[in-house]
Amino acid sequence: MVLAAQRPGTAQTPAPAAAVRTQDWVARSNANARILIAVAARLSPESAGRMGVDGLDEAISDYSDAYEQRAIDANRGAEKALRDALPSAGDPRVRQDLEIMIQAAQDNAKSVEISRSLVVPFFNVGSVVFNGVRALLDDQIPSARRRAALVRLRKYVGEAPGTTSFAKQAEAIMRERMKNTALAMPSKAEVQRALADSASFVDGVTELFKKYQIEGYETPCASFTAQMALYDAFLRTAVLPRARADFRLPPAIYAFGLRSYGVDIGPQELVTAAHKAFDGIQGEMQAAAASVAKARGLTVTDYRDVIRELKKEQLVGDAILPHYQKRLTEIEAIIRREHLVTLPARQARIRLASAAETAASPAPNMRPPRMLGNTGEQGEFVLPLNMPTTDGKTLRMDDFTFAAASWTLTAHEVRPGHEMQFAGMLEAGVSIARALFSFNSANVEGWGLYSELVMQPYLPPEGQLIALQHRLLRAARAYLDPELQAGKITPEQALAVLSKDVVLSEGMARQEVDRYTFRMPGQATSYFYGFSKLVEIRTDIERALGPRFNAQEFHDFILSQGLLPPRLMREVVVDHFAAMP
Repeated sequence: MVLAAQRPGTAQTPAPAAAVRTQDWVARSNANARILIAVAARLSPESAGRMGVDGLDEAISDYSDAYEQRAIDANRGAEKALRDALPSAGDPRVRQDLEIMIQAAQDNAKSVEISRSLVVPFFNVGSVVFNGVRALLDDQIPSARRRAALVRLRKYVGEAPGTTSFAKQAEAIMRERMKNTALAMPSKAEVQRALADSASFVDGVTELFKKYQIEGYETPCASFTAQMALYDAFLRTAVLPRARADFRLPPAIYAFGLRSYGVDIGPQELVTAAHKAFDGIQGEMQAAAASVAKARGLTVTDYRDVIRELKKEQLVGDAILPHYQKRLTEIEAIIRREHLVTLPARQARIRLASAAETAASPAPNMRPPRMLGNTGEQGEFVLPLNMPTTDGKTLRMDDFTFAAASWTLTAHEVRPGHEMQFAGMLEAGVSIARALFSFNSANVEGWGLYSELVMQPYLPPEGQLIALQHRLLRAARAYLDPELQAGKITPEQALAVLSKDVVLSEGMARQEVDRYTFRMPGQATSYFYGFSKLVEIRTDIERALGPRFNAQEFHDFILSQGLLPPRLMREVVVDHFAAMP
């Protein structure tokens, strides 16, 4: 049920009939969304299953002949079908959702076309198999469905009738495409990272089957282990010697990636704004560090040294999770007291990552709930603790396990950040187009960073300093990422900025550079950009409404709009929120 916005101190009233009728347009939009859902189910059943599409638990992606052309044709067909629905859209919101999905289909096809024409595809087989299995072996997945993970694994290793092992398919595709010397090879850093993480993924799959007591896993897991050994040997002998020493993406792919992440300005404009913000935040940090140093009787006052002192207060082992749970309770109390956003009644989920999960995603992250057919599944904040290196060592991260950091990290990943963002879409009944097919990192990560800003004034001094440190990191990302891809700086120079000026651990700094160079080039810029656009929207609306502006209503409204890119979010806020009585 959609509830009307509530002003602090007033009673909640039932939504009027007109508000209930607005859900008719959502149903119509969702009917159109079936066109793209069908494409996702056909091309990437693992991902579609995570979205919540039923009947795909045993399915895996098909990488047989012409898989790229099938993806292009399917998305072009979906684009045409969605365009055909435009004349009968009627409601402008249904039309807007159609336009969102048309753009998504176009982008899906173009992404495949650009990559096919410029690069040799690289398959991180261990990561794909681990994530495909993990999607089904999870505490929130009903036990009756978990058995399908074994069927899926047998298909990955080619032991199910009519299947070929994914590792063999990946090797065959790469060998064939490597014959075309005009295509860019995978980067050396990417290949080395996959090799370093391989054992974690292999062990992680076995651990999941053991944890959930799925009988009969031993043989396919043994096959997976053997196939990964052969695939790793192929990477070492055939791919690594020819891999690019230069990690930079072809400019067309990087530019397209920026736009797909929701960054709709050019790299140079982004770099200029980020450098300016970085310098300004450093000034704020100096002032905040002086306050912390005085309160704690420290002899150092430079923000870098003060942060290093705070990092000495490390949480260890079993103390980490209870601390974060306690911190969430404290943050929720602030949110209620200050009327920052409407909190849900349910509890949020937080847990520590396994070694394989850390390899798959070495930064703190929120695993979203299924957005289709949700039966109570929740998002889950997952906290990794270390970063395996490519030489077999493990670099401990001290960036998330000290008390001062837990304030802003909890605000970003849980409440009022990502956990509320995805839960809010479910509870508000946001259309599928706005919850799934408009997905862009500028909206998602922009809200997470904005949540840190909203909480910052109410945190203790040390919490405020680390909130600024995290904002400094996001500004650094927004210029380091594009400058690395443009060849203006080296990875070593980026590491120096992150280690010395942002004060990150070696493990965290290295995974950041991995992120900019080959894991997800361009994505890290979306935090700063999305945050900046959301702050602009709030500033303009607050100025326009004057004393009528209400922060809680504004935040509730933003969360109810789904994952619209910044430009569309501004339009909706101006057209609807500003017009609310």
